[in-house]
Amino acid sequence: MNKNLTANSNYVLRKVLNKEEYLDIIKDFIEAILGIDIKEIELNPYLEKRSQYLPKEEKFGIADVRIKTNDDEEINVGIQFLNGMYIETKILMYYAQIHLNQLEYDKKREFAKTITINFLDFIHFSSPKYHQIIKIASNEENIKLEELEIHTIELPKITFVDQENMSKQEQWITYLNGCDDDTLLKIKNNNESIKLLDKLVEKYWREEKME
Repeated sequence: MNKNLTANSNYVLRKVLNKEEYLDIIKDFIEAILGIDIKEIELNPYLEKRSQYLPKEEKFGIADVRIKTNDDEEINVGIQFLNGMYIETKILMYYAQIHLNQLEYDKKREFAKTITINFLDFIHFSSPKYHQIIKIASNEENIKLEELEIHTIELPKITFVDQENMSKQEQWITYLNGCDDDTLLKIKNNNESIKLLDKLVEKYWREEKME
């Protein structure tokens, strides 16, 4: 995993990214991972508000945003790193937290589908695929559990052979997983969002103070 992100990864990226001026970085990341086009994006304040009551060590996600796609679909998206035990429980608890934060808003806001993106820095699932999409189906027509959508990405499973022609998704995952300096330079030369994020993370560690 990227050496600059290994210490409390959720905390570091949450401190760096949860600002209005850096929403374009989150937008680029979500578009790359989910393969969608985003027309509008805004921060949900719930995650940062909740984090004020949790110790630094709590792995409480990186970002919680509301997006509108080019097809005018509204979606809540949560992003987190996971480690340790009870992975399935943590994945479902995080999904519930991100989905139910919508209760904080007034009735003018539609209750929307939620997608969570979960990064694991170890191998957990038996499938050789690094990217799993988990959904729940129901035989009841009026129950829309298929709208539940959980993405898991296991970083140790990733091997991208063609370093010269990476897709945006491959660039982002390689950056988060960590790579050699030459590959990192190529990625930053081809992806302005990753270039800016890497600069922000470096700045964070230079200025980091004990809290």
